[in-house]
Amino acid sequence: MNAALTTSSAKTHYSLGISFISALGGYLFGFDFAVISGALPLLRGIFGLNAWWEGFMTGSLALGCMVGCVVAGKLADQYGRRPALMVAAGIFAASSVWMALSSSLSIFMLARFVAGIGVGMASMLSPLYIAEVSPAEIRGRNVAINQLTIVIGILITNLVNYALADNGPDAWRWMFGLGAVPSVAFLVGVIWLPESPRWLLQNGHTARGTAILQRIGGPVFADKTVADVNSAPAGQTNVSLSTLLEPGIRSAVGVGIGLAIFQQLCGINVVFNYTSTIFETVGANLDRQLFETVAIGLVNLVFTVVAMWQVDRLGRKPLMLTGAIGLTVLYVVIAMLLQNGATAGLLSVFVLLAIATYATSLAPVTWVLISEIFPNRVRGLASSVAILALWGSYFVLVFTFPILAETLGTYGPFWLYAAICLIGFVFVLRNVRETKGKTLEEMEDVFRPH
Repeated sequence: MNAALTTSSAKTHYSLGISFISALGGYLFGFDFAVISGALPLLRGIFGLNAWWEGFMTGSLALGCMVGCVVAGKLADQYGRRPALMVAAGIFAASSVWMALSSSLSIFMLARFVAGIGVGMASMLSPLYIAEVSPAEIRGRNVAINQLTIVIGILITNLVNYALADNGPDAWRWMFGLGAVPSVAFLVGVIWLPESPRWLLQNGHTARGTAILQRIGGPVFADKTVADVNSAPAGQTNVSLSTLLEPGIRSAVGVGIGLAIFQQLCGINVVFNYTSTIFETVGANLDRQLFETVAIGLVNLVFTVVAMWQVDRLGRKPLMLTGAIGLTVLYVVIAMLLQNGATAGLLSVFVLLAIATYATSLAPVTWVLISEIFPNRVRGLASSVAILALWGSYFVLVFTFPILAETLGTYGPFWLYAAICLIGFVFVLRNVRETKGKTLEEMEDVFRPH
């Protein structure tokens, strides 16, 4: 009997519920990702930022995220997914208050770096946890919930920024300080979550792991998952980086790192982080710039919901290919519009089309693939390495954009991003194999060299 058929509606709702709670880590990601866009016009004047400092301040979050990924992988493999998620929530709550109270640029950047540690931990742990508690037939949708909460975080943060922008020069303090609210909510939610059943099984807690699996999908699903985990290569308590170079693992790790780098260097996050800079180029005032951030957030949300509906139907690879080639074309158009001084309205149309394309493809599907393509015994470490590469690429992207825009003109970087998207299309076409509908244990063979 197919285990998928034994997953009752009630148990599917339970899996969905714990996925949503875990995905609140994505909300924190979305908050800190978006808050800088609304605060940047204020911070430029307060801290006297030039292009280099603007890029470094924006990218300091990513440097913390890289540390967070390393910490998260070790905590998750040694102590479990749930305790690591609790640590991430606590770090984020404390750093939000710290950023709000910062009295200098150096203190603010240090606090933003610490916030990045919490974001980096959550960005790795939330999709990892969701993948491990979800039946195969709904795993893509459930992991995509993490992307949904990211974009909800972006949208709500943009709306709050827009509402606070006229409240004087200290409005940015409220923008950052309010991050403590979702952080505490996330911490409370994680306390209720069960531990990952796969982690429990791999660490000798068979009875507890089986009980959680039965609650998620019923006895047949639990028995099949326990059998799959037991038949997979034995878990290792002290996996190292050299383990990731083993023949049956390194191909999946290479694909994961490549996808992570591509998702960031494709360039869309400069639109999220530097909306004001881009639209200022075509004469938009501050009110219009902040309005564009809200419009971007709305489109991002709508098309992320579309992606959740399609990722388990159309599959991972077709969505990635469509997104890569779509962004290639749209970036060429955006570069030409910026170069020729188009109106803010016309530019907005193509920027929003780029956001929609990204939201239905590279944004959610990359996280789904990273959460599912690695073997059980190294998933924590391998996910950390891939997401470490993702955040390193994000730092390079946001640090270099103000410098490139100042040197080449705002349009210049978009020609580069178009070329990267074309390269990414070829990479996905040649290296990514479809994973739709496969259990995590079946992934052992998907990326193994044939």
